[in-house]
Parts: sequence; structure tokens; C-alpha cells
Amino acid sequence: MSTEIDAARLGLIAVAWLGYFALHSALASLGLKRWVARRFPRAMPGYRIAYNTLALLLLIPPLVLTYAERGPWLWQWSGVGWWLANGLAAAVLLAILWSLRWYDGQELLGLRQWRGRVRRAEDQERFHLSPLHRFVRHPWYSLGLVLVWTRDMDPAFLVSAVAITLYFAVGARLEERKLLVYHGEVYRRYRERVPSLIPLPWRYLGAEAARALSANERDRTDA
Repeated sequence: MSTEIDAARLGLIAVAWLGYFALHSALASLGLKRWVARRFPRAMPGYRIAYNTLALLLLIPPLVLTYAERGPWLWQWSGVGWWLANGLAAAVLLAILWSLRWYDGQELLGLRQWRGRVRRAEDQERFHLSPLHRFVRHPWYSLGLVLVWTRDMDPAFLVSAVAITLYFAVGARLEERKLLVYHGEVYRRYRERVPSLIPLPWRYLGAEAARALSANERDRTDA
């Protein structure tokens, strides 16, 4: 009976994450945003705020299911491993905070669109590369993977970790479809030179090359 209950719970966790990621991707899709812009243009200025709010609220069910009951442990970090795992996690959080200086926080939160009554479906931010983008195309996803896989692991969290990993891999591809629409050839050139999620020593952009790509995009949009 215990095994059946555990299997049912793990299945429910997987379904909860699948539902969350499917809805999250659908709401972020350019196709849906363009449809809303055509049919309900007055709603577009608040779209990003509503999207962010829903993204946070809808995280609650899968997280509650994941953490409702911990164990039995598959592995727990201890000794040197504990310091290494948690040191990496702390470094990830600091890296994310540090990287925020290269993002337009007002647009990320949706405040710029709301205040400017922006009704366009496309993002307004220009193509630019943070230092982390020189090594991977989706640095927050990469950092998130480190954060997830440095946690103590039980069956429930393992299901969640696998689901999150798969979503980051698929979500990165979906996001790049939009970025190709927004930035075209500049993003294609960038994608050819930098890996998606896992840094590779032989594939990265030097600082000058990153600045040149960003400058080319500025020249194109200003022309």
C-alpha cells in the first residue's frame, strides 16, 4: 500500500509540473500574446504583470506536493559535500542577483509596459549580452540547474528536478523561437557561437565580440 501511495504521489507531482510548464509556455508564447493584442488590445499593458503573478501563484501546487513529505533520502550532502553543494547554491543566488544589472527590471516585471500603455505583443528590450551570456545563451536556466541538483534528494524532489531540467531544455528552445523573431540574423550568429545551457571551453564569446554583436543590433534597429 505504501508503495502504491508513493507512486501515486510521484505521478501527481509529475502531472502538476507538466501542467505548470505547459501553461507557463502557452502564456509566454508569441502566438498567444499576438492573439490577445488583436482581440483585447486594452489588456496588453497588463499582460506581463498578470503573467508574472500567475507564474508565482501556480508554482504553489507542485511545490507543496514536492515538499509535503520528505524522504526516504536518495542522497543527503554531508561534510565537505555539504559545504560544496551549499557553497555552489549560494554562488548561484549571488550570480543571479549580480546579473540583474544587465536586465531591464521595469520591463521584466511588466511595469514599463503598464506605465507606457504598451499594446505590442513583442518584447521592447533590445538585444544585449550580459557577461554570463558570453558563455551560455540561457544563464538563468543554467544557474537554476545547479541550484536544483545541489539539493538533498528524495524521490519527490528527484521527480521535480527531472521535470525542471526537461522544461529548461525545452523552454530554452521555445524561447529562442521568439528571440529569432525579435533579433533575426544577429541572434542566429550568436547561437552558432555560444552553447545553450552547458558551458563549453571552446565555445564562448570574447568581450569584444559580444560588444560587436550588440552594436550591430543597435545599428540595425536604429537604421
